[in-house]
Amino acid sequence: MACPPARVTRAQVTGGRDGTMGCVTAGTRGSISPYAVFDRPSWRALAAGDRLPLDQADLEALASLGDRIDLDEVATVYLPLARLLDLHVTASRRLWAAQSEFLGDSTAKVPFVIAVAGSVAVGKSTTSRLLQTLLAAGPGSPRVDLVTTDGFLLPNAVLEERGLLGRKGFPESYDRRALLRFLADVKSGREEVVAPVYDHQSYDIVPDEVQAVDRPDILVVEGLNVLQAGRRTDGAAPEVFLSDFFDFSVYVDAAEADIQRWYVERFQALRRTAFQDTSAYFHRFAGLSESEARETALSIWSAVNGPNLRDNIAPTRSRARLVLQKASDHSVRRVLLRKL
Repeated sequence: MACPPARVTRAQVTGGRDGTMGCVTAGTRGSISPYAVFDRPSWRALAAGDRLPLDQADLEALASLGDRIDLDEVATVYLPLARLLDLHVTASRRLWAAQSEFLGDSTAKVPFVIAVAGSVAVGKSTTSRLLQTLLAAGPGSPRVDLVTTDGFLLPNAVLEERGLLGRKGFPESYDRRALLRFLADVKSGREEVVAPVYDHQSYDIVPDEVQAVDRPDILVVEGLNVLQAGRRTDGAAPEVFLSDFFDFSVYVDAAEADIQRWYVERFQALRRTAFQDTSAYFHRFAGLSESEARETALSIWSAVNGPNLRDNIAPTRSRARLVLQKASDHSVRRVLLRKL
């Protein structure tokens, strides 16, 4: 069952010492929370009897390197989430139809946009691809596109020129104006809006290559920065936020110590695989010993990914409509859903 509101405190919104949000077992009588909190059995029960539209081979193709997940986890966590999102998409369509009739306006329905946020190595890419697959198999077989904000990182040459290559992934390393314009065009119903393409092997934007988004029913936008407010060059808060264009948002959460360990494990796995390619940006790490690779990964985490998580990513957690709180084995142990 979901935790009673009287047992959920502000610690869920701001996060505890381990960096996660959770159901607090001790709370003051009559305290209230903006979240309904579900444990695994109560969340899974929401999609009891629903058939999974994918098999083990499909799942292996969707899962990111190092993100340990099985079909039982998909049935327990991601299938109920997809069904909840189906409800929101359907309600949005009904509201659009009713408003169109009321206004006498025949403007076409714009895409329903879902944001997926979280740290490096926390599993947000797997979450996004699973949602894309599960939603596309839902009622009416909607067309679901997926775009990552990696494509809106500034090219390496620009980052080097500005002295920002070592801060890749921080807010200032993105072309936020282009990302805002992309989302504004999508939510305006514009035909064939394009996003730049990022290549993780070369660690850079792919010149002259774009991803076209042509009015899908649903658009999933995944990235470190999707829930961040950002800042203008004069330091003031922007007049428009990325979140202004989202219909629903998901934050993939875990304790920082677990995310750091997952990052190190992924770095070690990449050293044995993708880094072996001589054309890879990080090929220079392929010859490191296991202990050297571990120290290198920890150094990168300490200098880049850890500070970015603490300063820029984790503070956006409370802005999400739904939080997937992971345990140390990558399984989701709780789901926090903001009340309507």
